[in-house]
Amino acid sequence: MSVTTRDTQYHTYADYLTWSRTSGDELIDGTAYVREPSPTSTHQMIVLELGVQVKKALKGTSWRYFIAPLDVRLPRATERDEDVDTVVQPDVFITRDPQKVDSRGLRGAPDWIVEVLSPGTARYDQKKKLAAYERAGVPEVWLLNSRARTVTIYGLSGDAYEPPRVLKLEGRTAVGVAPEVVIDWDAVVAELG
Repeated sequence: MSVTTRDTQYHTYADYLTWSRTSGDELIDGTAYVREPSPTSTHQMIVLELGVQVKKALKGTSWRYFIAPLDVRLPRATERDEDVDTVVQPDVFITRDPQKVDSRGLRGAPDWIVEVLSPGTARYDQKKKLAAYERAGVPEVWLLNSRARTVTIYGLSGDAYEPPRVLKLEGRTAVGVAPEVVIDWDAVVAELG
């Protein structure tokens, strides 16, 4: 799987709605990115396992949980949806604010995001998307590297991420913004084969 720019034009969410597919297309600061081909089966099994764990942990709470594909619009201020120039599809994410959820997906920063890195998308996720998440004020982002069997955890302090913590995929790790979510890495690693 790789990420490439669609063209050299500046795009908004209004443009995105005319040409995006159901998954893989994103906008960051007006630049359109496309992913091809679809994620690997291992990537999808990890995302599903994380999603199942998050769903169980948040059952009966006011938190909302999602897995890709679902559009997350990250406005810079109060611009209309059609003028938003950053639209992403995080692998796994949660929000405490149900007002952010609408028929188009989510408008505003999720509280926690997990991106499962793959060789063709790692640089994009680590540079472009992480910078967009920081700008939007996402409090906590996890970048999961299944090959290295590590997770890199970014926490927001003010308007910037602190130096990340890098943990091995061992034992259990609680989500800082939602401590009721504790990821069991043994179950995740089992999906790696």
